[in-house]
Amino acid sequence: MSNAVFSFIYLASQSPRRQELLKQMGVRFEMLLPNPNEDTESLETPLPHEKARSYVERVTLAKSTVALARWKKSGLSWAPILCADTTVSLPNSSEGEILGKPTDASDVNRILKMLSGKTHEVLTAVALTISPNEKPLCLVQVSKVEFALLSQEQIDSYIASGEPYGKAGAYGIQGLGGAFIPAIEGSYSGIMGLPIFETAQLLERAQVTCI
Repeated sequence: MSNAVFSFIYLASQSPRRQELLKQMGVRFEMLLPNPNEDTESLETPLPHEKARSYVERVTLAKSTVALARWKKSGLSWAPILCADTTVSLPNSSEGEILGKPTDASDVNRILKMLSGKTHEVLTAVALTISPNEKPLCLVQVSKVEFALLSQEQIDSYIASGEPYGKAGAYGIQGLGGAFIPAIEGSYSGIMGLPIFETAQLLERAQVTCI
């Protein structure tokens, strides 16, 4: 492993929430985003009978591989590359093992009805490529989230807000969806998409300085 000390990292994620959390941590970062011809969405397709933990770890490591290849073509100087992925799961449920981003309003309705009145898991994997010649370090954080019993009126109103789209499990705890959650066990920032404690552990191992 390199003994270099890094003043910044590359973030290979378009999530504004991950950017906000890194800023909160005092971590300087530069974006390493997909090229227009990259099909990054296909990386998030679950495999048959895949469990949520295996899924989120596999997808995050796949994103790391793609991001490293992107860096190699960029001509940029080296810095560690951070990737992450979040999924929502109703464990032991054949229909809800992996609840990804909804495709349309009816899909939002389906997912929220599945979560209504139940406790589900939010799993976020974080991977940091410290050296271009080494495998990424990867940690998975799991939180348990209790959901209130939702009425159809509440679901319809939430769909109309537009917030569920682009979010695993069709909700965002940092927005209007937070009103549906009476209790959590785990990491609030992990549910948002980047667990601060686990991320800080990885950055410390990579010797990344904070502001």
